[in-house]
Amino acid sequence: MAAIELRQAFSLLELVVVEVIIGVIAAIAVPRVSSSVARTGETSLVSNLSALRRAIDTYAAEHDRVYPGAAGDGAGGSPNSEQAFVNQLTKYSASDGRVSATADPTCPFGPYLFRVPELPVGSNQGATAVAIDTANSPPIVTTGNEGWVYNPSTGEIIANSDDANLANTRAYDEY
Repeated sequence: MAAIELRQAFSLLELVVVEVIIGVIAAIAVPRVSSSVARTGETSLVSNLSALRRAIDTYAAEHDRVYPGAAGDGAGGSPNSEQAFVNQLTKYSASDGRVSATADPTCPFGPYLFRVPELPVGSNQGATAVAIDTANSPPIVTTGNEGWVYNPSTGEIIANSDDANLANTRAYDEY
């Protein structure tokens, strides 16, 4: 007589129970992961603003309290322009604001930043452009696609986004 071979298998009910358990675990884990990602963006915003503000303050301290962008840069960036702001923070500079791509005795200061950081949050996420606002202190959010809004008269810089943080308690331009 031939021996009968029995196979062990999962029943449909057992498979459904396992699927339900996996679904419950996913429902608990996914919101925690997405809130961690949002908090990472907020942390990056605070870090980027800190780096920008530190660079602006250091530039002003070395240039007789004149903020970057307030004066022309001698390289095509007119006063109160984004180009002058970026050049004066990312290149070597003289005490009068003129810039040079290389360090030399006439341009002993800087650079203060390697590049302007990206806006890590909000509707203009990823943008590095800087809108100049000489009329408002603090500067106000624009309708443009710039990442930052800067007032060269006061040295104030904000995120160009009035979207709210994860807890919906503070707009990004208030950081």
